[in-house]
Amino acid sequence: MSRSAHPAGPRHADVLPEGHYAAPPVDLNAIEPKVWSRTVTRDAEGALTVAGIGVRELAETFGTPAYVLDEADFRARCRAWREAFGAGADVFYAGKAFLSRAVVRWLADEGLNVDVCSGGELATALAGGMPPERIALHGNNKSVAEITRAVEAGVGRIVLDSFQEIERVAAAARRHGTRQRVQIRVTVGVEAHTHEFIATAHEDQKFGLALADGTAAEAVRRVLRLGDDLELVGIHSHIGSQIFDMAGFEVSARRVVGLLTAVRDEHGIELPEVDLGGGLGIAYTAEDDPSEPHEIGKSLGEIVAKECEAAGLTVPRLSVEPGRAIVGPGAFTLYEVGTVKPLTGLRTYVSVDGGMSDNIRTALYDADYSVVLASRSSSAPPMLARVVGKHCESGDIVVRDAYLPADVAPGDLLAVPATGAYCRSMASNYNHTPRPPVIAVADGRAREIVRRETEDDLLRLDVG
Repeated sequence: MSRSAHPAGPRHADVLPEGHYAAPPVDLNAIEPKVWSRTVTRDAEGALTVAGIGVRELAETFGTPAYVLDEADFRARCRAWREAFGAGADVFYAGKAFLSRAVVRWLADEGLNVDVCSGGELATALAGGMPPERIALHGNNKSVAEITRAVEAGVGRIVLDSFQEIERVAAAARRHGTRQRVQIRVTVGVEAHTHEFIATAHEDQKFGLALADGTAAEAVRRVLRLGDDLELVGIHSHIGSQIFDMAGFEVSARRVVGLLTAVRDEHGIELPEVDLGGGLGIAYTAEDDPSEPHEIGKSLGEIVAKECEAAGLTVPRLSVEPGRAIVGPGAFTLYEVGTVKPLTGLRTYVSVDGGMSDNIRTALYDADYSVVLASRSSSAPPMLARVVGKHCESGDIVVRDAYLPADVAPGDLLAVPATGAYCRSMASNYNHTPRPPVIAVADGRAREIVRRETEDDLLRLDVG
């Protein structure tokens, strides 16, 4: 449920003032398909299952909290994105959403590329077997060591983010005796998030080189002057995150094509690639309504083709960078309830054995999530609940406002869907809490692809 739909109020739905709260779900045991991976269902006893494995078995085998990732769902979304854009385009999985060696192997199997934005992500992509030419390196402040490793590995693309970086990448390529393929990241003056976008002066950010003041055009000149070391293959743009409205991409594409036209007119060359970035949204709650990959592919392809036709340009090869849209819906976080604390006239606080150390997004972004009772079904009436973590912070909230059965008790398992993106990537050891494992499930089998941290892991880094 949307946070704004649930101000503080009574515990049970049947005494809520009419119109003051969003109505609770008709069936608290129902599974809303768009926020769960495709193999999630309930068994005969009402327990959640994924890929044929029950959550109680997962909890007994691997413990809680745990991220549970549906491999078949992940692979199916990779295929959907690849098919939506076809052979004439490139799909780069945004590794910052979640990356592991197993995930890299799945990506390589399904024909996707990967973009990385740190030395650690690059190391993971290489260790997972991604061919270097299918790797792109991002970042607003890449170190000389990161640039050097990328050049030496032979990555297919480095996205340049500043004048200083142009010189650094050229120097690394020169030392290595190679010509590095690069794109220039431009700030197009469009900011898009969720359901709205603003097409004004949004150059005030750390990423990219601004179009409006000519900085991007000057970057093109500098790269072309270093043509022995750098091969300028295209322009990169990224306008936001959790985007549902394609209008922002239309404005961005128009401005990027405007730069391509200016490059042609000034330098007599047509750049062969355009990357419109990622940021496509997913459903975290039933109220969210994201587009399907084939709709996005058709829309972006038509936008770029239309703008290029108007400018008299050859249509460049299009790239996109979905991360959340691939891994987000395919995972959920499994928790065990520890404490249930009713607050008379307000709500019930349900405390679980994880929290902001495994999902910082609610505290950081005020993000909305759904939650269900996972270990059994219940016929109890709904109660307005706040699912909170075990950390020593009042802002340690997992799901701000949701309806759960009123008989939720210690020992029950709860599942929070759509946690595949950013939750493990942004996880921390706050309160010296070991980070949860990532459990991959497929065809009735489960395995750790990222193991649970232990206290020994924490102490190993403490040199005392």
